[in-house]
Amino acid sequence: MSRDERAPDPAAIKGSPAQALFAATLGFFTGFAAVALFGPTASRFQQLMRLSPMAVGLLVAMPALSGSLLRIPFAAWVDKGGGRKPYLVLLSLSILGMTGLYLVVQLLYPARIGPELYPVLLLLAVLAGCGIATFSVGISQVSYWFPQKKQGTALGTYGGVGNLAPGLFSFLIPVALREWGLAGSYLAWLVFLVAGASSYALFGRNAPYFQLLKQGTDRVAAREKAAAMGQELFPAWNIRESLRISAGAWKTWALVLVYFTSFGGFIGLTAWLPTYWQKFMGTGLLLAGGLTALYSILASLVRVVGGYISDRIGGYVTATLGLATTLLGATLLVLSGPFGFCLAAVVVLALGMGMTNAAVFKLVPQAVPRAVGGAAGWVGGLGAFGGFVIPPLMALFVETWGRRGYSLGFGLFLILGLAALGAVLLLKRLSEAPAATRATPQTVRESTTL
Repeated sequence: MSRDERAPDPAAIKGSPAQALFAATLGFFTGFAAVALFGPTASRFQQLMRLSPMAVGLLVAMPALSGSLLRIPFAAWVDKGGGRKPYLVLLSLSILGMTGLYLVVQLLYPARIGPELYPVLLLLAVLAGCGIATFSVGISQVSYWFPQKKQGTALGTYGGVGNLAPGLFSFLIPVALREWGLAGSYLAWLVFLVAGASSYALFGRNAPYFQLLKQGTDRVAAREKAAAMGQELFPAWNIRESLRISAGAWKTWALVLVYFTSFGGFIGLTAWLPTYWQKFMGTGLLLAGGLTALYSILASLVRVVGGYISDRIGGYVTATLGLATTLLGATLLVLSGPFGFCLAAVVVLALGMGMTNAAVFKLVPQAVPRAVGGAAGWVGGLGAFGGFVIPPLMALFVETWGRRGYSLGFGLFLILGLAALGAVLLLKRLSEAPAATRATPQTVRESTTL
């Protein structure tokens, strides 16, 4: 009997869910770590280039700006042909930017650094930040590899380990600068970025459906074969349609609000806490950096655990608990107190944000199953944009109320946290519609047929 031409052929598919998770996590960790050196060293250009504080702030923000906004189109690109090509494009752009920064430092610093180089540094910073945008690409790529019942653990591991990069490398930067100097440090970070990108190119693979399409299998047959291999989620649209369909779903914007609060808050506080510890609590620079790294690492590790928890109790319940914990931490920081009290409050805040971050991307495939890539792009990109909005708003509290504004500024998280909690409770309530009106997992999967 001849073999059914639509029967799955596992031998034709490269990679596995575990391998895909490893490669995506390594790629994101590398891309995020690559720009960790730029912020702490960009201030060295201030005096040489005669930059205003605003100009320095803009320079430092450039990598994170491109790293957040590029998440939107590149995540949607995953729905067209898988995540491998978008990943490699972003990492290649980051390598280009880091190479340029290394050459500027190696060849021109410090004698030939002047104001005329400012636009060049802005451009190179934007390119270097492209590696951060791999986050939403990896979210979509991992989502297509794993069944929904395991996505919380997988995505929590991916996001949590990847987000460890800035915290871990904040400990290494002073040592690198002391031992290797500015040019040597940039070269070391560049080598690390190239090694990480090369590892992703070696191990990173698209989900079975996308591999089958590339092999020439028609869409319907590719979907059937991939489903027989265990793939549950399938894209329904091209890049433009994925963004359009997900943008038209109010659930996407509800999750944007939640992620703006948790991950945008995480990024924003990573930038704001050094100032808070020094100006409000009176710590030295080194201790302030260490306390900020503690916050960053703790929130990232909790994200890994939060993914596992969300697989056990559900993303909605996990997000609710995470936001409630965030509100508690913010309340304690508004009330303020001695050093130990505020440190404990920051730890509570890290726990809440880490748990919420893990839950959000457990919910994305459930809330917007027809356009996972587009939704992940909106949520990841606009949510991360909170990292730019939050620090200036907290600084505004200080300008208005003086020193007391450092504690009152955390009231911003009370407002955002309550709004995000309301959004999660509404999403949960609608997800618990009567069984007769609720789509079954099968109909959800069928709705994603191309």
